[in-house]
Amino acid sequence: MNLNTFSNTPFSLCISFHLLIAHYEDVAANQTGFRAEHAKQILKEIEPFPELRTGIDDLVLLEEKLEPIKRLVADLFPEALTDNEIKAITAPFQDFLFNPTNRFKKILNNAGPKFDIGIRDFNDHQLYIFSCCLILKDHYDQNFDFSKPFFYDIPTAAGVIKHYRILYNADFMELVPTEHAVKLTPEDIDLLRDNFDDLELWKKYFPVNSWMLKGFAIVTLFDATVENAVSSLKGTLLGAPYNDDVYESVLSVFRSIYRMPNLKIGFTTFNPDEDKFGLATFNSRLKSYLLSGEQEDTCANMMCVAEFANLVDQKKYFAVSDVKKYLEKEPDNVLAQRFDNEGVQSFILGPVVKNNNLLGIIELVSENPYELNSINANQLAIVMPFLTDTIDRQYTYMINQIRAVIQKEYTTIHPSVYWKFQREAVKYIDMHGQGKEYTLKEITFRDVYPLYGQIDIKGSSDTRNMSVQLDLEDQLNTLIPLLDQIQPSFKESLPAERIDKLRNMANELHLPLRADTEQMIQTYLETHIDPLLKKVVEQQHADAPDVKAYLLETGQTGEFHEHRKMYETTVAMINEKMSIMLDKWQNKVQTAFPHYYDRFKTDGVEHNLYIGQSIIPTRTFNMADLYNLRLWQIQVLCQMEYEHHRIKDTLPYPLDVTTLILAFSQPLSIRFRMDEKRFDVDGTYNARFEMVKKRIDKAFVKNTRERVTAVGKLTIIYTTKEEETEYKKYIHFLQSKKMLHHEIDVLEVEDLQGVSGLKALRVKICYDILPDRRCYTYEEMIADTKKNMYLIS
Repeated sequence: MNLNTFSNTPFSLCISFHLLIAHYEDVAANQTGFRAEHAKQILKEIEPFPELRTGIDDLVLLEEKLEPIKRLVADLFPEALTDNEIKAITAPFQDFLFNPTNRFKKILNNAGPKFDIGIRDFNDHQLYIFSCCLILKDHYDQNFDFSKPFFYDIPTAAGVIKHYRILYNADFMELVPTEHAVKLTPEDIDLLRDNFDDLELWKKYFPVNSWMLKGFAIVTLFDATVENAVSSLKGTLLGAPYNDDVYESVLSVFRSIYRMPNLKIGFTTFNPDEDKFGLATFNSRLKSYLLSGEQEDTCANMMCVAEFANLVDQKKYFAVSDVKKYLEKEPDNVLAQRFDNEGVQSFILGPVVKNNNLLGIIELVSENPYELNSINANQLAIVMPFLTDTIDRQYTYMINQIRAVIQKEYTTIHPSVYWKFQREAVKYIDMHGQGKEYTLKEITFRDVYPLYGQIDIKGSSDTRNMSVQLDLEDQLNTLIPLLDQIQPSFKESLPAERIDKLRNMANELHLPLRADTEQMIQTYLETHIDPLLKKVVEQQHADAPDVKAYLLETGQTGEFHEHRKMYETTVAMINEKMSIMLDKWQNKVQTAFPHYYDRFKTDGVEHNLYIGQSIIPTRTFNMADLYNLRLWQIQVLCQMEYEHHRIKDTLPYPLDVTTLILAFSQPLSIRFRMDEKRFDVDGTYNARFEMVKKRIDKAFVKNTRERVTAVGKLTIIYTTKEEETEYKKYIHFLQSKKMLHHEIDVLEVEDLQGVSGLKALRVKICYDILPDRRCYTYEEMIADTKKNMYLIS
């Protein structure tokens, strides 16, 4: 222990007990009874030691007077409390300690002979300024608030750092100015108030040894290890990246709280999408004792222990105080075996929960039995909020990294398959964090069942051509008279042949529009007519106002685009309405069994669905889930058809739509194509599905010129007899619910390029369907079918 006196402060120190002696003199003179007699006895015992009143500035001499001093301060240091209180005589902000209690002595002895006590984070600059503030407060009545908490960090014999809060009692001290003291003005005090960092300025107004600190102070410590550790943990974790330095700080905090120098911590993440435990990717030092060397493990493998199941499901602590004894009771227990293999003989597992979601499990482990148990497991509650926020922050940071990788490498991903992209992104980030190269693997889902459907705008190409023709007719019918008007003034620049050519173009617009007609007319106008019209405006010709009016209407918002805008608005309104409906119904059916969903807009809305075990490995897939989705698809397309029928007359162009479903019963594989940033079928055989999708919407009924799709009817394309039987069941059920008419057309589809043998079911949709009508489930269909069979029998 070091015994430092004031070395760099405005004080000279004189340890004196004059104020305490004066107190006893007052009691002896003015009171009677035991207190007065007690005071007289003390005064008599110290009478041979006048230096206790006048003051001692030599610490060696102070040590020699220990016995009379102990007698003098006995009332302040009760013998009955010496083994409990942590007290000593000192001076404020000084590290010398005199007359410590037994408990204080024991604490210092356990710290070892090499330990030098010192106030934490307290340097010479702070010592000088705070000493000056004592003078300002006591002598000048200035409240310079420096109520910073002070701590001693003292190790135990086992090496665990304990933290003690310091409290000073300075009732028996007084400040006395010396001949070197500087008298301060209010202006001087204001200057000091704004210049904490200017040490030389403070020394100017408070020179070294310019004040005497006469008397003594009592320092009292209380054990604030847990509170301080929590505060330290909070400061360490707040906003800090979880690197190795932070890991060591957190480990030190836990060792202080549990008073175990060999305590170790681990962490295991939980992935709810895959129902698996895994390693913490945000810090390589965080070992998982639960996994014991494995990269990941399913939750099911860990659920063999009921208490551990409670930890995951009910978010409760789980502790084992003696792993060996636990294994004797349950020798096949995988959890206990793993901890035993790691040399762990007692442990605590704490769930890290945010917004009722399990993020992972914090692991406290010890190589000694009984050190960790269900009792001290509750101490985790003190630090868990800070750990939770920190780990949640790390998760958020990791998720942002994952999303960045996915957005860059894969584009936007449907939630049902996001987990697999996330796993690949985690590997990518982890390997790059280790400085290793990693090539992202292609994402594939095998044995999934495809569903395809579309709402197609009927005659959209013809309507667009018509709108183009009408706009071009309006433009040319306005332009030709205008050119006739200005031609006399621009004969050479506007020969009559050009006007005649425009008249011929206007006549051609009365015929069916060719593919290149629009481009040809626009190119001719831009090359031969528009430059002249702009010249008319620049020269401020007499016809300039009329030319300006014409040019204004050629813009995208002008009247020469009016019919095209009406067409584009119609298509956009249909697509938007259908997409919103489809997305809304999709959100509902995802809860039945999650599946991949993709939709895109063309002249109508198409959608792809893929359902199977590989997409959601945490759920058990069966064929009833597929049948439910197929029944759902029919109903939703009928609802969409009905909704279009309802809004049709409000559209700029009252366009019709047709509805189509492609039935495909064979499971296939889909693969995310990195170059196209989308899913596609994988393999040559599976490509037939894509081929059929692209060709059926324009197909004809065999041996006719009738399209297989028809307005007001649902068309289902299929191949096999089994598919026909299955879909007829759906149709009959929906007919009983008044969604479809009773007649069913069974058609053969013309042979397409590379595709033959297709058939179609076509049934009329009932337009009295309510727009908010719910979808029936496959289970309801089966129950209804059984009920009807019973009634018939």
